[in-house]
Amino acid sequence: MSTTGSAAAGSTVAAPDQTAPAATPGASTDEDLGRNRLADRLIKRPELAALVGAVGVFVFFSVITEQFLSPLGVATWLDDAATLGIMAVAVALLMIGGEFDLSAGVMTASSALVTGLLATEVGLNVWVAMAFSLVFALGVGAANGWVVIRTGLPSFIVTLGTFFALQGLNLGVTRLVTGSVTVSGISSAPGYESAGALLASKISVFGTGVQVSVFWWVIVTVLAAFVLLRTRFGNWIFAVGGAAASARGVGVPVMRTKVLLFMTTAGAGWLVGQMLLLRFTSVQANQGIGAEFQYIIAAVIGGCLLTGGFGSAVGAAIGALIFGMARQGIVFAQWNSDWFQLFLGAMLLAAVLVNNSFRKRAERSRR
Repeated sequence: MSTTGSAAAGSTVAAPDQTAPAATPGASTDEDLGRNRLADRLIKRPELAALVGAVGVFVFFSVITEQFLSPLGVATWLDDAATLGIMAVAVALLMIGGEFDLSAGVMTASSALVTGLLATEVGLNVWVAMAFSLVFALGVGAANGWVVIRTGLPSFIVTLGTFFALQGLNLGVTRLVTGSVTVSGISSAPGYESAGALLASKISVFGTGVQVSVFWWVIVTVLAAFVLLRTRFGNWIFAVGGAAASARGVGVPVMRTKVLLFMTTAGAGWLVGQMLLLRFTSVQANQGIGAEFQYIIAAVIGGCLLTGGFGSAVGAAIGALIFGMARQGIVFAQWNSDWFQLFLGAMLLAAVLVNNSFRKRAERSRR
């Protein structure tokens, strides 16, 4: 004890001038470490690139068109992004879990058609019809998940089959019952007013009517982010998406997790389908076809990897916001809408490259 103490004292007294200059490099190193830790934390956030992209799109269209920042303009591009955002968040959770759902787009039409047919042709109260269509949607989602897990087939193939099956049912049943491919007249069904007030009304914000779907979008995003980051089920999602076999080995219920994720995507399709049906009081049998790729692109732009195990619910919502701002910004700028397809392709390619780079850097920072 005495030897150590005297050595420490000797070193302090013998060379006081040498300890002072050494403090500057030490402080600098601490500052560098702090900056590195902050950079590492930012890189681990999957939504960072999407946020930067959203700011860029916002600034660009704010400069080139006056309508973009007007109250009506903001309400318009938020409305455009809202239903897409609800679906993108659900699809992002599924993608983080390592799966895809190509029937997500057509599910918005299927669930709306079930509600519309039961309300207009059978005479059920809209709320009752909506409950039946929710059971239908969740059943399809559960079936998708069960088949994927039990057969080991890629979810891409399974849900592609579901896509065609639902599309055929939508067209065949609707034409058989109504003689056309459209279901309309739900506005006269009992329960429409209260259901419409909840899912298809406008809320005045600073004197401008904002679709209630925008607020549903925020609620869904916050709930999904909480589940993903603050619950055991969220840990399961990352685990089954990153390495399902390893997750099963440590007790994660892989089948239950993936089935619930497919049901979540189907449930989101139901919610969006009801919003569109109640808002426009009609639904086309071919509604939603092709939208599933937009959901996936929004999730990828938001930081989700196509290989699973990495992504963000908030990032997917930001990806949808980019969609809405770009699509309506092009309209406000009076450009040809064909340019939007170029924008989508460029954003998807850039997002894949950036996300892959961020994931690699995040993995290195954990070592």
